[in-house]
Amino acid sequence: MTEPKIGDVWRYPYLWKREALEGEDAGRKPRPTALAAVVPVSQKSTRLYLLPITGTKPFADQNALEIPATEIRRAGLTEYKRLWIIIDEYNRDELEMSFYFEPQAGIGSFSKAFVKVMAGRFAEAIRAGKIHEVKRTE
Repeated sequence: MTEPKIGDVWRYPYLWKREALEGEDAGRKPRPTALAAVVPVSQKSTRLYLLPITGTKPFADQNALEIPATEIRRAGLTEYKRLWIIIDEYNRDELEMSFYFEPQAGIGSFSKAFVKVMAGRFAEAIRAGKIHEVKRTE
């Protein structure tokens, strides 16, 4: 299995906040997601923080980061013309216990420069308390 790292793009059945609030517990379809953080908690536990990537233009009140065309190509998402990373919500999963994270679902990765921007925006949203977590493993 390829070890996931920050900036990787993986297909993942992302569970949107609105779906979780309606009582759903599984994402409706696999979609591209960006790994915003990969945090080793112990020798047997690694937390994954996944941000959804969408081709739907975000609402004005959403915290989103448009992905430049060069990064779309770099990440292996060339079937899309425009994409955004939604920053104001994320799925938290545990690599070793996940029912959802598929080890062979890696697509590509973003450049270090773009990852720095994405991670900065993610950290900023966490500090501001303007982010919603959907836990996938308990």
